[in-house]
Amino acid sequence: MVLLLSACAELGYLSLGRWVHSQLVLRGMVLSVQLGTALVDMYGKSGALGYARAVFERMEKRNVWTWSAMILGLAPHGRVSNNNNNSRDIRPNYVTYLGVLCACSHAGMVNEDYKYFHDMECVHGIKTLMMHYGAMVDVLGRAARLEEAYEFIQSMPIEPDPVVWRTLLRVGERVRKKLLLMEPRRGGNLVIVANMFAEVEMWEKAANVGHESGGMKKVAGESCADLGGSMHRFFAGYDPCPDLVPVYHLLDGFNLHLKMVN
Repeated sequence: MVLLLSACAELGYLSLGRWVHSQLVLRGMVLSVQLGTALVDMYGKSGALGYARAVFERMEKRNVWTWSAMILGLAPHGRVSNNNNNSRDIRPNYVTYLGVLCACSHAGMVNEDYKYFHDMECVHGIKTLMMHYGAMVDVLGRAARLEEAYEFIQSMPIEPDPVVWRTLLRVGERVRKKLLLMEPRRGGNLVIVANMFAEVEMWEKAANVGHESGGMKKVAGESCADLGGSMHRFFAGYDPCPDLVPVYHLLDGFNLHLKMVN
């Protein structure tokens, strides 16, 4: 059941995850720490925060992974809480701090992010990983403190990876050259750079980036929707799948309606 819930969490398959939960209840299975944590993780990653919190509150015992799952579920929504009840005996780990840093990032709490980043290693002795540096760069970028973020990357004791650099493409030429040197064949990087130039109406530079691509194409964005117990995949742009034609007609109607209203 734990493995099945983990699969649902990774797929964002909320309806199947809820069915698994119902089977746990029907079969009278004890809500152990492992099962409870898997449920909290599944509901949190699926965006069902109310269910995640309900399971979390019902658990008689929680460990550091339970708390980390709950924090990571709240983090993308900028939900930061100082509630430490019943958690004083639990030492945070690297995942816990990743969730806290991400939560502060989405909430725009830059000073708090610096504090937690410092406490992670200096107070709890947790080794700082690339993901933690990336979270710090993200919060500075979201707060439009781009030069500060660039200096933060330059001061990192480990070599920053392309993900960290990609976060700061808006800084300009310095980051662009560094990123394209590291990943010269990644079409997505060129698309981001071209869009950056286009936003400030630097059309010639945007066109030059297009020429640099040499025919490379960015993989279309993909999203999934759980409808009636079936998972449907959608791609950015026009998808010729016959089943989607009525959907495009409906969207065209919505678009026309919005234009008329505005």
